[in-house]
Amino acid sequence: MRQPLIAGNWKMNGSSQSISELLDGVISGLESKAEVLVCPPAIYIQQVRDILRGTGVKWGLQNVAAETKGAYTGETSPLMAKDLGCEYAIIGHSERRTLYKETDQDVAAKFCCLVDQGITPVLCVGESLEERQRGDTMKVVAAQIDCVIEKAGIERLSDFVIAYEPVWAIGTGLTATPEQAQEVHAAIRGLLSRTSEEVAQKTRILYGGSMKAANAAELVAQPDVDGGLIGGASLVAEDFKAICHAAG
Repeated sequence: MRQPLIAGNWKMNGSSQSISELLDGVISGLESKAEVLVCPPAIYIQQVRDILRGTGVKWGLQNVAAETKGAYTGETSPLMAKDLGCEYAIIGHSERRTLYKETDQDVAAKFCCLVDQGITPVLCVGESLEERQRGDTMKVVAAQIDCVIEKAGIERLSDFVIAYEPVWAIGTGLTATPEQAQEVHAAIRGLLSRTSEEVAQKTRILYGGSMKAANAAELVAQPDVDGGLIGGASLVAEDFKAICHAAG
């Protein structure tokens, strides 16, 4: 049985004061069988760690370099993340792919670097509205996943998370129906099973297309939806807790 995971991606939001207030609100009265994760801007990781240690809520990075150290100005390495207690790191988010032109190969390199350091990658995959309208959803998603499998190899696929984020449903007010989400999640699991049935059955696949308190329970009730990668709603403590509660 896969434990649900609810992961909050704060993106480039927050201040020392607002983060303290947000986390105080999140941990107050939080009761959920789901694993709960927050991913703040890297500059606030230490503050978040100091607040969350001992609470059961985990913390991680929104992005990571594909190198452990060196002359890479402005980057954050997996070793640094590990030093600050991060257990997860998001890679391949649609904003990284679109705004910063990260390729499937770039994402695969980050995946390998994270796994080598014992940090669980949250691999984001998904299609644009144009790609969905062309009927290319699984063609796009399969290419993104296959590139990681090809570079990492089966031995490195023992512990990772996939976040399916239909790009057309992020910040647009549109949301995939539970049936649409389930269809793609099931197809992703089927894709993984071609490499390893064991990996396919243990890998958690999150929905990352504007999950909110109002739709979380229905989405997570789908057999292949194992939680959510939450954007805006993760910045409001009561909304984020409601999603966590809906997940179990």
